[in-house]
Amino acid sequence: MTDRKERQREMYRAADPAEGPLTTDQGVAVDHTDDSLTVGERGPTLMEDFHFREKLMHFDHERIPERVVHARGAGAYGYFEPYESCAEFTRAAFLQDPSVSTPVFVRFSTVQGPRGSSDTVRDVRGFATKFYTSEGNYDLVGNNMPVFFIQDGIKFPDFVHALKPEPQNEIPTGASAHDTLWDFVSLQPETMHMMMWLMSDRAIPRSFRMMQGFGVHTFRFVDARGRGTFVKFHWKPKLGVHSLVWDEAQECQGRDADFNRRDLWQAIEAGEYPEYELGVQLVPEEDEFTFDFDLLDATKIIPEEQVPVRPIGHMVLNRNPENFFAETEQVAFHTGNVVPGIDFTNDPLLQARNFSYLDTQLIRLGGPNFAQLPVNQPVAPVRTNQRDGYHQSAIHSGTSYSPNSLGGGCPAIAGPDGYAFSHYAERVDGAKIRKRSESFKDFYSQAALFWNSMSDWERRHIVDAFRFELGKVGAVEVRERTVGELAHIDQTLATAVAEGIGVAPPAPVNTEHKPVASPALSLENLRGDGSIRTRQIAVLVTDGVDTEQLTQAQEALSAQGAVVEALADHDGKVRGADGNGYAVDRALPTVASVLYDAVLLPGGPTGTPELRSDETAMRFVRDAYRHGKAIGALGSGVGILSALEPEGLHIASGHGHVCADRGVVTDATTGTASEEFTRTFTEAIAAHRHWDRPRLPTC
Repeated sequence: MTDRKERQREMYRAADPAEGPLTTDQGVAVDHTDDSLTVGERGPTLMEDFHFREKLMHFDHERIPERVVHARGAGAYGYFEPYESCAEFTRAAFLQDPSVSTPVFVRFSTVQGPRGSSDTVRDVRGFATKFYTSEGNYDLVGNNMPVFFIQDGIKFPDFVHALKPEPQNEIPTGASAHDTLWDFVSLQPETMHMMMWLMSDRAIPRSFRMMQGFGVHTFRFVDARGRGTFVKFHWKPKLGVHSLVWDEAQECQGRDADFNRRDLWQAIEAGEYPEYELGVQLVPEEDEFTFDFDLLDATKIIPEEQVPVRPIGHMVLNRNPENFFAETEQVAFHTGNVVPGIDFTNDPLLQARNFSYLDTQLIRLGGPNFAQLPVNQPVAPVRTNQRDGYHQSAIHSGTSYSPNSLGGGCPAIAGPDGYAFSHYAERVDGAKIRKRSESFKDFYSQAALFWNSMSDWERRHIVDAFRFELGKVGAVEVRERTVGELAHIDQTLATAVAEGIGVAPPAPVNTEHKPVASPALSLENLRGDGSIRTRQIAVLVTDGVDTEQLTQAQEALSAQGAVVEALADHDGKVRGADGNGYAVDRALPTVASVLYDAVLLPGGPTGTPELRSDETAMRFVRDAYRHGKAIGALGSGVGILSALEPEGLHIASGHGHVCADRGVVTDATTGTASEEFTRTFTEAIAAHRHWDRPRLPTC
């Protein structure tokens, strides 16, 4: 962070309460805050009590209007560095020198729900990045899905009205499973590609740290000679792309409504900084019309098999905000905040966002000077003729118009040296009409591409999601229309959904979709670098646990960056087999399997029978198995898994060595956590899920 930025932060930083007495806003010391000024001990409160009046006034006005969408979020500071100079396609200064770090602030968010909703609802996630560049602020305002619901911004109010809770009862909160959304969807075929993404596991990410980000729109890079190149932006997390399953997501809402926000905060506090790679898809302007879709259509992707993603830099988030309201809540993003070298295209949805964002920030932050709030201030010098207005914090002098002579002509406009922003020179001709291009009217082929690209388990989850969502829709005609739309994507999908929601399967539709797939769209191919850093591993312990074996396993997993927690039916300590106490991190009744990524069952001469009779512990293991998580068992700990074998769990058997079967790793013959066991268990955890297991019967 630059010295100037640090000075700005210091200027706005509140006084340290430890350095002096409590004061009013005017710096007057306050000696009493528990009682108002009254006439006698039981008399009326006096209006002259300016301490009371000021304190109450602040409280009455603490809240600002929440965002219409993306109201619930979490933020973090960090930095971005390019891998090499990108001068061949853009003159943006922050993309030129690998030795220069650009400060950033990132806000992750859900879309539909209010600030008080849950983190793990089925929803799109916002992924907005503010780059504090030397040329001014650049905002890359994106989502964790590369497409959007609509093609033209004029439909945005209708879409959001349909997405928000039902108008008569303000239900449901933070959810899309209701009549008005699906009524809109069933009448707007252009939504179908995005609905496929929303019904996939992409809509319930395991963590903001394990979530992709996309710029959604096609933007334009401009180089020093004024040449343009179309560009799509991609963020890829170093830890891989991982998701919850719907059963987990729902239970997390009750167990920990702040699941994703807490995860981000704790990782940064622990020094496990989230890292993302920025990649771009570049399309020369002469190739604009070579695709079978329109580059300006925000409901379409450019398949990576046609245009590979080129990595150009990486971002690290290494600092949590100091004050949620001042920073995360007051940060103001705007798609129109661009810097020289980055420009817009004629994407009609992007054009609408450029218009709308300023209106939104103006009403939410109370006036036109929201850019002066510390989190929004650029590090580049600001010289404008804007004056006055709500919350003006600068003390200006001199003239406030241009051109002028009385002020020495300052601030002067930038010269023709390429330093200033200049709009890309594009010839535009045409009559004023309300008509969409025919190239925007293929609504189903990329939805079919997404479906064809999914693995078998991903398809099962998509069908289950459609069944759940449409099962909440009361209007039968809306259910029928929606499965009719699904038939344009895939008949098997439409039939499976129809069978689950009590409507007749739609008649087959003649489609011309090519039976192609894009492997880059499947979570199977986005598992990351194979590490288990920050993965949460639960170790179930009880009296009699083999503490030597447990310590070996815990140290080996922790050395690889995993977070290992010992769970028992009570807080405090359990008595180890050696007679010593072993500290418990959390009591089982306060947590659940859905909050962890894997389970380890250590051995012990007396531990197994006790855990096998503990229904909470058995449910913990059973849920981990059902959700495809890695399970490890050592020595007599294997006996806990044996108790589930009649329910359908199969444990691979071996002779004196580690056995692994679809993420279940066991070694019943040793009293130590061997290197082979640790390695095999680590590989199972890194895979995240194991969906090829036999299913347990529903309990």
